[in-house]
Amino acid sequence: MSQTMHDVDLRFTASAAAKVRALMDEEENDNLKLRVYITGGGCAGFSYGFTFDEQQAEDDTAIVTDGVTLLVDPMSFQYLVGAEVDYQEGLHGAQFSVKNPNAATTCGCGSSFSI
Repeated sequence: MSQTMHDVDLRFTASAAAKVRALMDEEENDNLKLRVYITGGGCAGFSYGFTFDEQQAEDDTAIVTDGVTLLVDPMSFQYLVGAEVDYQEGLHGAQFSVKNPNAATTCGCGSSFSI
């Protein structure tokens, strides 16, 4: 059974949820969910990845903000406890980002970290 936002320590900001909602509207697909995941590699050892998914696996953790769902698989979740998934627009462009207190080091690219 999936966990909900009341069971987990992972924040999905209103800004990120609003961007996902805009993309859902653009695609005319209310089944889209944002998935954040961790992969090996990147300049600091691990990398964050984002994708859109229509399917929620039974063991996914689901965090709902403003009616929009963020999905995290169990392997990735262990590295994201206490983190915040946000959406930012700035001089370096617009992107989803992760602020992760578990990361011992991060890279200038903003998507790579080590534990």
